[in-house]
Amino acid sequence: MQDSRQDTPSKGVFAGVDKTMAIASITMVFAFVLFSVLQPELANSIYQWVKQFIEQELGWYYILTVNVVLLVTIGIIISPYGKLRLGSDDERPEFSNFTWFAMLFSAAVGTGLLFWSIAEPLTHLQGNPFIAMAGVEPNTLPAAQAALRITIFHWGLHGWAIYILVGTILSYFAYRRGLPMTIRSAFYPVLGERIYGPIGHAIDLLAIFATLFGTATTLGLGVSQMNAGLNTLFGLEISSTNQVLLVIGVTLAATVSAVTGLKKGIRLLSEWNIHLSMILFAFFILAGPTVFLLTVFTTSVGDYLANIVNMGFWTNPDPESQWQGWWTLFYWGWWLSWGPYVGMFIARISRGRTIREVLLGGMLAATLGATAWIVIFGGTALHLQLFGGADLATVANENVTQVLFQTIQALDVSWATGFMTAMATLMIVTWFVTSADSGTLVICTILAKGSPHPPQLYRVIWGLGLGATAAVLLLAGGLVALQTAAIAAALPFSVALLVMCYCMVKALREEDISAAGTAPSIETR
Repeated sequence: MQDSRQDTPSKGVFAGVDKTMAIASITMVFAFVLFSVLQPELANSIYQWVKQFIEQELGWYYILTVNVVLLVTIGIIISPYGKLRLGSDDERPEFSNFTWFAMLFSAAVGTGLLFWSIAEPLTHLQGNPFIAMAGVEPNTLPAAQAALRITIFHWGLHGWAIYILVGTILSYFAYRRGLPMTIRSAFYPVLGERIYGPIGHAIDLLAIFATLFGTATTLGLGVSQMNAGLNTLFGLEISSTNQVLLVIGVTLAATVSAVTGLKKGIRLLSEWNIHLSMILFAFFILAGPTVFLLTVFTTSVGDYLANIVNMGFWTNPDPESQWQGWWTLFYWGWWLSWGPYVGMFIARISRGRTIREVLLGGMLAATLGATAWIVIFGGTALHLQLFGGADLATVANENVTQVLFQTIQALDVSWATGFMTAMATLMIVTWFVTSADSGTLVICTILAKGSPHPPQLYRVIWGLGLGATAAVLLLAGGLVALQTAAIAAALPFSVALLVMCYCMVKALREEDISAAGTAPSIETR
């Protein structure tokens, strides 16, 4: 079979990357951007049709897929194979636990959690199918508890299982089987040497497609909220033009970070994100309803765990209702579309850890981190809405990008309001940059056949390409286009992910877990 270095020139514009993949992927992005710019109305109508079709015809499939992924993840965790190390048996992790978690969390949630941690529970407070089925009145304390439960569910174990299982699968085949760090390698148990041919190219192009539109979704949401923060601070008009300018500015910063690499730009920004988050957490806890938040956190964890099975398998029987499409299906599509990108990034930073450590540690730490975030931010906003005289729900309904900053103002700590608003805006920028540079690095790694040091030229090309895609989606249809991109990009990868689960189980059954250092080897290509 052909060597994987074939079609990877050592000189010229394609030096260090697969020529076929580079041309195909760049053509794909260029065609999308050109079509959306030249035919914005047609593009927007197509986005809306795709979104409606998936919601109405394939919602059950998305829900089933995400549950299968979670069950496979749990099965591997409790199996004897969980003790296998991702690498040789004597390897140890490259990064400390804090740095590993900081990079994992920063790459995985980005600006999305900042965007939705307040807006989502405030929206669910006003009505959702779960409180309707339970006979709970909207805009009450029981409705607030349900709103937090739903939000935690959307940012909880189901979503994190996708990211971390993909990361573990890629780590396993790269570090224990000696295959390239690309999505195609996970298909070796069923495709064998054919992963180096056209089928392998198609698989990696699907991964690039999902990564591109999944990341662009978050970038679009991020600049919308960044624009709102700058409006609050400096009166900058909220407009598509300003948001595109912000995309350009932050994309340039993200490209510079991607060029500096994993251990410098991305690592430092990720740790910076966590430190800033801790400061903002402390402000909300001390300035907000402290006892309420501490109580609600404990209650919310138990409430989420008690309802996780019913919520996980629930599908809306009402064909006229759009709630599940706008929320759960959007989230599952978003998590799935980010699967290749975040999974490969997790794989890059997880060498030397055991399978169980990555799966269990990553899922629990990330879910607890997301839960704390949602309870602290969302819980504060709900308390202000119900007991503090602030009408934040109306803000969320009218302009979802403003609600974070209005919540800070509603806490009414005059000496800190401006500073915390500025810091929240800065956090949006740094989360935004971290997501963009990580996505850029992952796409370039795929193009470079799994090389940990892809060419700088392609980091620049794809850093700018991600920004261009986000800008086009914003101009072509705003939030609807962004949500459609995430849901649609997830469809082809969801099929690939189910096959990857089968391949991982098949490969693990070949392992001799009773002996050290006996991982089956496949010649590195």
